[in-house]
Amino acid sequence: MSDDFYRIKRLPPYIIAEVNAMRAAARSGGEDIIDLGMGNPDLPPPPHVIEKLVEVAQKPSAHGYSQSKGIPGLRRAQANYYGRRFGVDVDPETEVVVTMGSKEGLASLATAITAPGDVILAPNPSYPIHTFGFIIAGATIRAVPTTPDEAYFQSLQRAMEFTIPRPSVLVVNYPSNPTAETVDLAFYERLVAWAKENQVWIISDLAYSELYYDGKPTVSILQVKGAKDVAIEFTSLSKTYSMAGWRIGFAVGNRKLIAAMTRVKSYLDYGAFTPIQAAACAALNGPQDIVEANRQLYHKRRDVLVESFGRAGWDIPAPPASMFAWAPLPPALKHLGSLEFSKQLLTHAQVAVAPGVGYGENGEGFVRIAMVENEQRLRQAARNVKRYLASMGVNTPSRNAG
Repeated sequence: MSDDFYRIKRLPPYIIAEVNAMRAAARSGGEDIIDLGMGNPDLPPPPHVIEKLVEVAQKPSAHGYSQSKGIPGLRRAQANYYGRRFGVDVDPETEVVVTMGSKEGLASLATAITAPGDVILAPNPSYPIHTFGFIIAGATIRAVPTTPDEAYFQSLQRAMEFTIPRPSVLVVNYPSNPTAETVDLAFYERLVAWAKENQVWIISDLAYSELYYDGKPTVSILQVKGAKDVAIEFTSLSKTYSMAGWRIGFAVGNRKLIAAMTRVKSYLDYGAFTPIQAAACAALNGPQDIVEANRQLYHKRRDVLVESFGRAGWDIPAPPASMFAWAPLPPALKHLGSLEFSKQLLTHAQVAVAPGVGYGENGEGFVRIAMVENEQRLRQAARNVKRYLASMGVNTPSRNAG
């Protein structure tokens, strides 16, 4: 009996798990670790959402199997969100499916539409499910950049000209996790035209749709005329409403992709717990104060992070969106590499970050910093970082960090 499992062989060790294990060990030993590694919101959902969860959970009829594609009310709520936020008309019956977070949705879609040997175009660096969801399904990945410039489209064209078989799917993720890069509608218009010309499906991950800063709202690919002919888009309640552990997300767009994904999901799950879906309806349909409040809170944290770490001697570009900063390693320590630097930062500064190489080889030289601690803790992290940099012989400004 062989234990040399085909799909497991295709999965490399999860690099970020090394830092996570070190963090857990340090905390179990009593160390006060400032965790800026995982994008795990530290804020609660709105009270009315929790109240709805409790209310529905108290009903005896609420504890049976739910609907794999999502209860009708929740699909309508998501369709209404697209209408008011992006001006996009969506049919909740044929163009929306509820997922157990974007991660499960992306994996289910990969299973539904991928054949062994298919070539998928995916960004590098990227959130791991963007590549490994397809790798698990048997596909081959060809990397494309994340930066949405002319070189990006040149890389797409080279991929179509020189890859056999020709790529069938392109994954895009803006605001990007991990790089926080954003795009405008003109980018999506060009991308949709390219996809139609080359007969490529587009999968858009818009999980950070509401975390944008400096007055520049994010856009949806579905705002482009005819985008639903080639595109499907994933969103999530995780960050917008601080409901990460609830595992509620959506896929919206092309009917053929939605139907394929829905069919696969019908074999794999019975949908999220009905009270959670009802509470998700309350989040989407109810008061939206939390959306702006969370945006302002993360915006302030971003400014504190950039300012305090800069004063500590580590210059970090201000992200225009998302809850992450994509931080280049301090030049004097670049030789360490992102994994070793992350380990040292955890050991000597009690600050956990995610090594960039965990998001792909093009993430080397960076770390991802999640803005999931309050401003006081971010300033404390900056002070710890300053001491670590000084111990490594890195010159830092004379002013106190934070």
